[in-house]
Amino acid sequence: MASRISELVLECRDPELLARFWCEVLDFVELDRDGEDIEIGPREGSGGARPTLILSKQERPQQDRTRLHIDVNATDRDQDAELERLLALGARPADVGQTGEETWHVLADPEGNVFCLLRRRLDPL
Repeated sequence: MASRISELVLECRDPELLARFWCEVLDFVELDRDGEDIEIGPREGSGGARPTLILSKQERPQQDRTRLHIDVNATDRDQDAELERLLALGARPADVGQTGEETWHVLADPEGNVFCLLRRRLDPL
């Protein structure tokens, strides 16, 4: 049996802000708290097909290295509609040196963590 991703950890200054943002983006809920750290994940809980996201409180997250990169795919709308939704939630375009010919959008969450909105639409689980 192979390993699979069960959780992703993201260093951040404001776990509450990012928990609200990523819960809206991914239709997740808060699953657990450990001090100031917040774990969010699918409504059915951890251990399923989708990994959970742990937002780990760091007063000074490392800016000189990638703290985490997430790719997301829309499940119930096309890429353009999902892009509009993400921008309305507080995401913003990010420049990481892309050419403009990519089929994905590079965005940043409210704290500047870069993620990509991919073109392919996935079936909801």
